[in-house]
Amino acid sequence: MAELEPIAPAEAKEMFLAQRRDEVAEATLQGYHYRLKPFVKWCEQESITKLNELTARSLHEYRLWRKEDGDLKTITLKGQLSTLRVFVKFLESIDGVEQGLHDKMLIPSVEDEEAVSDSILEAERAEQVLNYLGKYEYASKRHALLTVLWHTGCRMGAAHSLDVSDFDAEEQALEIRHRPDTETNLKNKQSGERICALSEDVCEVLQDYVTVTRDDVTDDYGREPLFTTRYGRMHRSKIREMVYAVTRPCAYGQECPHGRDPNSCEAATYTHASKCPSSVSPHDVRRGAITHLLRNDVPKQVVSDRVNSSPETLEKHYSQLTEEEKMEQRREYLDSM
Repeated sequence: MAELEPIAPAEAKEMFLAQRRDEVAEATLQGYHYRLKPFVKWCEQESITKLNELTARSLHEYRLWRKEDGDLKTITLKGQLSTLRVFVKFLESIDGVEQGLHDKMLIPSVEDEEAVSDSILEAERAEQVLNYLGKYEYASKRHALLTVLWHTGCRMGAAHSLDVSDFDAEEQALEIRHRPDTETNLKNKQSGERICALSEDVCEVLQDYVTVTRDDVTDDYGREPLFTTRYGRMHRSKIREMVYAVTRPCAYGQECPHGRDPNSCEAATYTHASKCPSSVSPHDVRRGAITHLLRNDVPKQVVSDRVNSSPETLEKHYSQLTEEEKMEQRREYLDSM
């Protein structure tokens, strides 16, 4: 049996990410990073400085510690522990922990229906938010960003990857491209590349944003990002933060549906907007946009091509149509034959 070599938790995590960097998309790598952060924090808290000290019992104690977080959903816990299991298997390969330790980890089971999120930005709310932004923050970063996310149904990573040159106002189109050499990756790589048609209204918002509001900056590779901060390309975390903030009801002129006082609400600050029960993530905007298209009888294959997701994935993970709505769509289709 090989002798175990001591390695610090944070160092091991960086080695793992470096090893996976050429094998997975950037978004997946970011997912590994965020799912392993609690484990590194727990190791610090428990004074575990060398991972060769890990045992099946200590990994079970970590699982119990994560379960103490009342806001942590079972599906999230499963994701974190599954990533940890892959991480532990990597440690075995470099003699960082005992062989076979990953097989001793218990991963909570989650029913398929639990694994599909039902969080969504409904079309009515999307219209309220965009109308408010159009009136009070016209062509602002938030207005332009949410306009693109809602009207294209694109992923957050796709929005992050956009350059000014990808927007063609004359052709009313937005080109989404995979450019890994300059650190803007699409989830599905080259197969995720596509051109999205835009309406005249969307083009007008984007053109005014580019002309008036956008920070005149380039990124580290000399590209001109569409969505920026004064320092360069807007980071994915900033995009996520911005969407959470703008979708709080109080942020678009609505009464708080949770009876909270804006002066004392924990979600009132920009960086804690995700704590508002009504705020949604960029992925929830995507899910809402897809559902809106399907409810308006846009053919599933057209929606699939526009948002770069298979019809099967649309059905399982994105469409929030009720069984009654699906039945009526089938009825209308059959009646027209």
